[in-house]
Parts: sequence; C-alpha cells; structure tokens
Amino acid sequence: MIGHDKHIVWSKGFSIALLIACMMIGTISDVKAATTRIKDIVDVEGVRDNMLVGYGLVVGLNGTGDSLNNSPFTRQSLIAMLERLGVNVRDQNLNTGNVAAVMVTATLPPFTNNGARIDVNISTMGDADSLRGGTLLVTSLMGADGEVYAVSQGPVMIGGFQSQGEASTIVQNNPASGRIPEGAIIEKEIDFKLDQLQKIRLSLRNPDFTTARRITRAINGFADSKIAIADNAASITLRRPSNYKGTIVDLLTDIEKLPIQPDQIAKVVIDENTGTIVMGSDVRISSVAIAQGNLTIRVTETPQVSQPNPFSEQGETVIVPRTDISVNQGEGAEMAVLQTGVTLQELVTGLNKLGIGARDMITILQSIKAAGALQAEIELL
Repeated sequence: MIGHDKHIVWSKGFSIALLIACMMIGTISDVKAATTRIKDIVDVEGVRDNMLVGYGLVVGLNGTGDSLNNSPFTRQSLIAMLERLGVNVRDQNLNTGNVAAVMVTATLPPFTNNGARIDVNISTMGDADSLRGGTLLVTSLMGADGEVYAVSQGPVMIGGFQSQGEASTIVQNNPASGRIPEGAIIEKEIDFKLDQLQKIRLSLRNPDFTTARRITRAINGFADSKIAIADNAASITLRRPSNYKGTIVDLLTDIEKLPIQPDQIAKVVIDENTGTIVMGSDVRISSVAIAQGNLTIRVTETPQVSQPNPFSEQGETVIVPRTDISVNQGEGAEMAVLQTGVTLQELVTGLNKLGIGARDMITILQSIKAAGALQAEIELL
C-alpha cells in the first residue's frame, strides 16, 4: 500500500475574546506630528508637468513584430512611411515581422528649454511579442492641445525577455514595452513667465482648513505682513509685497522651507483587492461590544493506492479515497467590549497579537464603522 497526505484548511474568523487585554496594556502618550516644509505639501499654480503622446513605428525586430495581416494599422503606417521616403509599395504583398506599431508617451517637466532631452516610454499596439533590438523611428510627441512639443527617436531598451521552446515558454517582465532614456528632444517650450507674476496660488496636496491656516500664519509671520490668504481648504493666495525687492520666484524660495505641522482628518483607507489597510494616527473608537465567530474546518485527504499481487493475471491498480473532516466551532468565544478612546496603536497592537489577518481586520473595521463607533472616515479603493 502506498499513500500520501494532502491537507486543505479553510479558516474563517478569529476569536477576539483577548482583544481588550492586548489593547489596554499600557497607555500611549500623545505625540505631536512631525513638521514638514511648505514645499513638500503644496503645489504652485502653473508649475506642473505636461503629458505628451505620439504614434510611431519600431523597426529592426528579429521576427517578433506585428503580424501585418492581424494589425492593419501597422501595415498602413508602414506603407505611408515608405511613400514619404519615395518607395511605392502600395498594393504589394507585405509579409514582414520586423516592424511594430507603438504608442510613445513622455512627461514634459515645467520650464524645460528647447533642445533639452526627456525620457520616453514605448508600448506596443499590435500582437508584437518583443521590442528587443528594435529602433524607434522619428515620432512627434503632442500635448493635449494638439501641438508638437518634442520629437523622439532611438534604440529601445526593455527590461524583460521571452524564451520559447517546443514544450515550454519563459517570460520575464514585459518584453512588449520599453523605454528610451533621453530619447526625445524638446522642440517647443511652454510659455509661462512665473517671475513676472505679482500673485500666485498655492494648492495643498491634501486639502485641510487647519493646514491652510497654519501655512498662511507661517508665511505672514515670516514676511511680517499679510501677504498670504487662505481662500479655502485647498488654496492659498500669495501676493508679492510692493516693498519686496525680489520677484515672486525669490519670494517662493524664501517661504518654501518654512516648517509646518500638517493636520489631517481621521481616515481609514482599505483596498479589499489586496487586503491593504492604512489608518491615520487620529483614528479613535467609541465604546462598542464585539463578538466574532471562530469556525475552522479542516479537510484531510489521504488517498491510498491499492495494487494487485505481483504476477497476478487479474486485478488492477486503483486509488482508494480516504477523507477525514474535523470542525472547530470556536466554543468559548466571548463578546469583547472596546472602551471609549482606544487609539490606533492599541487597536493594531491587539489585533496583531491575536494573529488576525488583513481580511478579517477589514471586516472588523467595517462592522465597527457600521455601528457608529469608529470615529473616522473609511475610504474603499
């Protein structure tokens, strides 16, 4: 008799009868939030990146390009390119696998001058298997306004590979996309004269009324005059004083390093797809009673192989199933009471000591919120 064991465990829930004991050990003193610079929490109006996009062809592929019969846009683009170069192949039977149609994307940083270079990303559009060894032909990169701001060309670098045999295929990363470092040259600048402005707006990356007020107080205290006004939770208007000798750029340089203590709302961010939970330090829990069932079902499969006697003229080898099922219904689980003012640190410490996973923690938090005991906003991604 030959046998082997196979264990399948299905677990649902955890007992949290000891949660209070874990969370209420010790007290945690309030710790002030660390300060940060103004430049790290605000954006300056008009100082931003611009997205560029273009359509081009990658040539020189070793038979890993688009199938022209399955990618009509690649065929049309190839014919149009050859005609611009004086080669007429229209109505001819083209059957090359060394060309791929690609989308070219790039980010144009603010204040980039003509002749500067930027990186570009290359992604296939058809059924090309790999861009390894390919070269991007001259491709115009346009902005949202339809104007051409950069031109790209060069050899494509990829971070993946594909190896295929008759019975096995290995693919690492994505060989159908790549990049060209400094592969585009800026042809047109974005006309934005920041130094000529007399006022400008600062946009908070995380809008908050308290943070906006603290920023205005820090700026006005530094300038000893009311040059900053908080318009709302996300915007602050900054004016250049008439007696200030520098430009608005000089003023931004002076104030961007001022230390600020940002404030934030109590929020719990949950990504149910990955089981990720992020909680702010100000999350609090009011008095609430919690009970969670603890049900564990263990299924143990021990199939056994039965063989006939040696040199037997009759009989055959068969597999005899052996299944053992045990159920633990979590007897002894009690209802736990969370007292008012339980902090994030105490909650996380208690749940971690009980070995509660992220999925069960999500369920617990959502149930506490539904009961009105979680004093925080829950954001589902």
